[in-house]
Amino acid sequence: MECGPFLPDSLVLEIFLRLPHDAVLRAGLACRQWLAVSRDEFLWRELFYSYYRIPRSVPRHPAAVSWYREFKRLFDCIPCVEVQTLREHHDQVLHLAFSHRGHRFSSCSKDCTVKLWDTERPDGTISLVHSSSMRQFNWGYTQFSQFNADDSLLLVSGVYLGPHQSSSGEIAVISMDNYTLLSRVRNKPYDVFGCWLNETHLISGNLHWIGNMTSCSVLWLNKAFQDIESENVNVVKRLFKIQNINASTIRTVMVAHCRRHDNPDLLLDYEAQSQARAKAQSQTGQEYQPLLFDLGATDSEEEEEEEEDEEHQREMKHQGLSTARVRQPNVSGLEHVIQGCQSVGAMELEIEATVARMMGRAHTKAPDPGLLGPSAPGEGEDKTYLLFTTGSLTYSPHQIGIKRIMPDQMTTCGPVLGEERSSDEFFDSLDHVIDIHGHIIGMGLSPDHRYLYVNSRAWPAGCIISDPMSPPPIAEEIDLHVIDLKSLREERRSLRAHRAFTPNDECFFIFLDVSRDFVASGAEDKHGYIWDRHYNICLARLAHDDVVNSVAFSPADQELLLSASDDSTIKVWRSPRMVRLAQTPARPPRPRKLLSSWLNRNKNATSANSVNGKP
Repeated sequence: MECGPFLPDSLVLEIFLRLPHDAVLRAGLACRQWLAVSRDEFLWRELFYSYYRIPRSVPRHPAAVSWYREFKRLFDCIPCVEVQTLREHHDQVLHLAFSHRGHRFSSCSKDCTVKLWDTERPDGTISLVHSSSMRQFNWGYTQFSQFNADDSLLLVSGVYLGPHQSSSGEIAVISMDNYTLLSRVRNKPYDVFGCWLNETHLISGNLHWIGNMTSCSVLWLNKAFQDIESENVNVVKRLFKIQNINASTIRTVMVAHCRRHDNPDLLLDYEAQSQARAKAQSQTGQEYQPLLFDLGATDSEEEEEEEEDEEHQREMKHQGLSTARVRQPNVSGLEHVIQGCQSVGAMELEIEATVARMMGRAHTKAPDPGLLGPSAPGEGEDKTYLLFTTGSLTYSPHQIGIKRIMPDQMTTCGPVLGEERSSDEFFDSLDHVIDIHGHIIGMGLSPDHRYLYVNSRAWPAGCIISDPMSPPPIAEEIDLHVIDLKSLREERRSLRAHRAFTPNDECFFIFLDVSRDFVASGAEDKHGYIWDRHYNICLARLAHDDVVNSVAFSPADQELLLSASDDSTIKVWRSPRMVRLAQTPARPPRPRKLLSSWLNRNKNATSANSVNGKP
């Protein structure tokens, strides 16, 4: 369609700059001239910055090819449209985990089951393929799961109804071929969760109390196939033994396989982002807060432990309590500490802390400064880090501990336990510690393992902790920190939009997940949230009827997201683009009559030759 008398392009552009983006797109359908102007790069640059309210000093994503497509990516490719609700769980759903291929995902719940789901049905819906109950193993509930690297095994972590339910757990390994249970591993405290180191070995924890507020965390390397290994082959090996003080314990372990060279699929310049935000803040005098865009359609130890098991069970029966459905605080072994503090005085606790520090200095291996530095020539380019939450000031986790795992530590082959225990150096030192200055309630790795995202609730600025059993009050707002594992420092660019309301002594774990372009997290305000990793803006809120505990992006398609909630449901979210494509009827293929076309072509050629007098 052609318009009447043409307006100059410059005038049309000035008009379009004053229109919202959807009006610009509709106007572009009027004629060829307006269509050309409606795709102008300067126009969409202005629309992009004004609509998303991003400081203009923040550059466009390095991988973007145009401002128009970048605007469309943030608006049309966010998984914010609810397409399916899964109701097969009968209690709070606590965690979701995709397989590496993205063809399956697992879910854990307070109903004490782990369920497996299929995401590759021809009609695009998700269906349940298997469910396993762990109650027969005396579990209270399942809380975490993770597929190994080749998706052949599933690690399932749960709370074991043994000594002090809040601090005892177990890990089970399930085969994905026939869903049989291959092995079970004790995991203490339960919120260590556990993780895979490689395809055949997993990491678990154990906790030994040395005093009333001093303990020792031991991290173990376990073979997944413990029930079929020869008795002459090690199936378990001690990785690290780390001293804990002030009632803190190691929790939430995960493994990062860091590469010296960046993944070209992800191009982020956090240094430029930090400088741009600082410049914008200095110009306005106010701290920059990202805007929320809701694009969605809706708003001898074993014997002692056995004795404690029996005593705990008798106590539970006597009180008539059932804890399978009771939400547990994320405070490991706190009952032990409280009882110890009540039975001794402040002087004894201070003496214990002094002795613990002296013992730590005298019996801790000196850190190797070269472990986290640049690799030496010939050493190789990849490094494997063990990441975990810990603390030094209070029982609440407020630090990220980093310990490098060397190649010879990635197998259970090696010295037997007796030789390890005879070592003169008792504790392992931490290679690096990052203080978050708040209560850590969740962690997640980027797909390339370059960046660690951490959910935390901040302490008041400048607070001084004098009593480890009385941590500072924590903020309702959840900050999402970003730690660069290449430089081992925190990028000063926390994301904030979600909230939590529980007090600081009952802080729940909120799982988050990271895709190539986005990061998502649950929250206690009955919503999940999605941010763009490059522009530091919150793009969508995903509504539930209760606390959102976990979110998970499909590794095969970041436009597919799952969210799990205390409302006992799992919601499936897809992008507006994918929903639109699914609703568009497929075009029937055009019939191709190859034989008739060839005959007609040859017939026409023969006729032409006859006219020209050619044989």
